[in-house]
Amino acid sequence: SVMYVFKFLLRHITPEKFYVEACDDGADDVLTIDRVSTEVTLTVKKDVPPSAVTRPIFGILGTIHLVAGNYLIVIMKKIKVGEFFNHVIWKATDFDIISYKKTMLHLTDIQLQDNKTFLAMLNHVLSVDGFYFSTTYDLTHTLQRLSNTSPEFQEMSLLERADQRFVWNGHLLRELSAQPEVHRFALPVLHGFITMHSCSVNGKYFDWILISRRSCFRAGVRYYVRGIDSEGHAANFVETEQIVHYNGNRASFVQTRGSIPVFWSQRPNLKYKPLPQINNVANHMDGFQRHFDSQVIIYGKQVIINLVNQKGSEKPLEQKFATMVSSLGSGMISRYIAFDFHKECRNMRWDRLSILLDQVAEMQDELSYFLVDSAGKVVTNQEGVFRSNCMDCLDRTNVIQSLLARRSLQAQLQRLGVLHVGQKLEEQDEFEKIYKNAWADNANACAKQYAGTGALKTDFTRTGKRTQLGLLMDGWNSLIRYYKNNFSDGFRQDSIDLFLGNYSVDELESHSPLSVPRDWKFLALPIIMVVAFSMCIICLLMAGDTWTETLAYVLFWGVASIGTFFIILYNGKDFVDAPRLVQKEKID
Repeated sequence: SVMYVFKFLLRHITPEKFYVEACDDGADDVLTIDRVSTEVTLTVKKDVPPSAVTRPIFGILGTIHLVAGNYLIVIMKKIKVGEFFNHVIWKATDFDIISYKKTMLHLTDIQLQDNKTFLAMLNHVLSVDGFYFSTTYDLTHTLQRLSNTSPEFQEMSLLERADQRFVWNGHLLRELSAQPEVHRFALPVLHGFITMHSCSVNGKYFDWILISRRSCFRAGVRYYVRGIDSEGHAANFVETEQIVHYNGNRASFVQTRGSIPVFWSQRPNLKYKPLPQINNVANHMDGFQRHFDSQVIIYGKQVIINLVNQKGSEKPLEQKFATMVSSLGSGMISRYIAFDFHKECRNMRWDRLSILLDQVAEMQDELSYFLVDSAGKVVTNQEGVFRSNCMDCLDRTNVIQSLLARRSLQAQLQRLGVLHVGQKLEEQDEFEKIYKNAWADNANACAKQYAGTGALKTDFTRTGKRTQLGLLMDGWNSLIRYYKNNFSDGFRQDSIDLFLGNYSVDELESHSPLSVPRDWKFLALPIIMVVAFSMCIICLLMAGDTWTETLAYVLFWGVASIGTFFIILYNGKDFVDAPRLVQKEKID
């Protein structure tokens, strides 16, 4: 609503208060936060003391309570992503975390260290690329959802009407949310990926937009967050919307991805691929039904594309998913398609993906897409979505989603008269380059946010071909993923849980979860292995007086490093960086 427009903010700081004023919108309101009582009120510009230190900011992300007290998190830098139906979309690129307290003298050394760690966690989440916002447009809803709203909805603030699944600063804004009069200062921030391009085909110009919205429910990192929770929220759930704007006409095609919606885990244990474990005692049908109940209400018909392997360690999950679909009946799920991606495309036969596209073509035509003409009349609605998944809902999933989206786009552009009858979108070289790179960038963004590295298989998404260089890059990214999943993802998971409010800091708590000492083996044995392996290499490079002596050294240090490695591998869970803030559900 235009009522809530403002261009940017100024932050004024005094020892007693924070003042935040909107600029250039004719309003006199100033948001005032008392640094002692933490009370939030509305005042006017003349109440800001002349002595206040003034700095420009571009939005309030929210507030959070840590060991040292409350902190205000603000957006310090932004870059323009593009314009969306005359609304500007921004990416937040830099943040500041400001303490309400003017001194830390009230803290003990342990509290100071814990507070420093919690701040590092917040900074880590904020350093992950992909926070987007608009001061005038509701980014959390698809075009189809926005077209089916009441006048009362249109009058709500962006915060009130936002889809809470995609408001990543929802927890941080909880204090401002409780006071409707200050909502204009509280912007919902999306996490995911947005790209916008002005494109031309046959001399006809149109805007092409891709938006991926990551859910903040059951959010976390690969391996530590899998399956669903008791509310039916799936791990790594992402809603991806592709939009076309041409001559006032707007078309949209929506897809979803999300973890296999049963109770399962795959905890790191130093093995390259930990064995997935399905919970033997959980009520899978209860969680499964909750998941699809909400999906059907939001999106309509559900067509499931399950891309996991149908043999090896992934097979039980595919079988469980298929069994659950059969038990649920056809009321909620229109179709379940199991497509063993790796088997079908082995030996770099990626042309075989056409088998899957042909298999779902009729269903895709039936689901259709959303289209509203320049007069605002709804021409067609999208009747349901493809819900795709592989194990991580990243690499294989993104490839398939990009192909389904292209097929929908082909139909939309033909209907709008941009493409001539018989013309193929993939033959439009200039647009194809934009399209493929955008979907590859989307894959990378989602992968970095969940797995900590760029996506795999992006050589195919960018070029339409699988290459040897692409295989090498996938190997490198897999190696980085292995390291992060085992040795840094506990910290990453804790950071997300703190940011989203799954864990709240209690400064009166006598025992800090961060002060739990690591088992001596966690550091000692890996260090012994590294030293032994290093000495083995040094002995080879600096041969002694006799080869017998050198060989003896090499054998000694080699046996030491290999032996230590097997001790670590055998007791893998003792060495992985596990989360400490939130107790995850136990899986039998």
